[in-house]
Amino acid sequence: MQGRGPPKGSIELFSPTYFAACGLGGIIACGPTHTSVTPLDLVKCRRQVDPKIYTSNFSAWRSIFAKEGLRGVFFGWAPTAVGYSFQGAGKYGFYEVFKYYYGEKLFPNANKTVVYLGASASAEFLADIALCPFEAVKVRMQTTLPPYASSLREGWTKVTSKEGIGGLYKGLYPLWGRQIPYTMVKFATFETTVDQIYKTLGKPKESYNSLQQTGVSFLGGYIAGIGCAAISHPADVMVSKLNADRQPGESGGKAMSRIYGNIGFRGLWNGLPVRIAMIGTLTAFQWLIYDSFKVSLGLPTTGGH
Repeated sequence: MQGRGPPKGSIELFSPTYFAACGLGGIIACGPTHTSVTPLDLVKCRRQVDPKIYTSNFSAWRSIFAKEGLRGVFFGWAPTAVGYSFQGAGKYGFYEVFKYYYGEKLFPNANKTVVYLGASASAEFLADIALCPFEAVKVRMQTTLPPYASSLREGWTKVTSKEGIGGLYKGLYPLWGRQIPYTMVKFATFETTVDQIYKTLGKPKESYNSLQQTGVSFLGGYIAGIGCAAISHPADVMVSKLNADRQPGESGGKAMSRIYGNIGFRGLWNGLPVRIAMIGTLTAFQWLIYDSFKVSLGLPTTGGH
């Protein structure tokens, strides 16, 4: 039975090398996947800031492509690629670290879901510190017309020269507000869903081969992604608005209050269907890539233990 699962590798579980491998897997899972959906993200961000700018996503892509070509459709890909690669390393790498230390060392008798939630929240807190500067540049590039900057380097230089390093972090609190609940749902729902899938199948995870196990990861990831998109969407809208419309010297609280006064509760849900499609697919492929990478190193897939 054991022989059908992924082969045992030379990396010792829960060693520094193991955690580093998980961080590398996070880079591979998050950087390319987020970059691949830049066209969706571009339109989503612009429609969040100005709901009347396009009549539909397809009309948006037609309009952008006609004026700027494929480069315009993928505008903002560089800060997306770099930022989400850093974030992926922190999100997945630190999640494995915190899950091990919280669940095995500090609170060995704790409820598993509580461990998943705590580990994912801790990991995302750190990962967002790396993501935030690139997210700030990306949002400014994508939501201003004409664009605030034409490249990551130009955008970074413009922000830091006018506002200092702090200008790159003025969206950090709402980013935490968006990403921490998102990641808590992403990891806890994924782990719980995968456990449930194997219980429903009626056999232990180790009795299935690598392809079958990564298939379970894909399905569990898609289910988790739907929940992620819904719970984090209002904060996602606010991050876009803050980066595009926060006045110099204006406090975060005052800016959010002013923006909410302009858009109302309904405005916080602009672009939700697009985000569900984007995040569901994104999350499914991230888990597929991440667990496939782990299997390639002879490590077990995530969940189902």
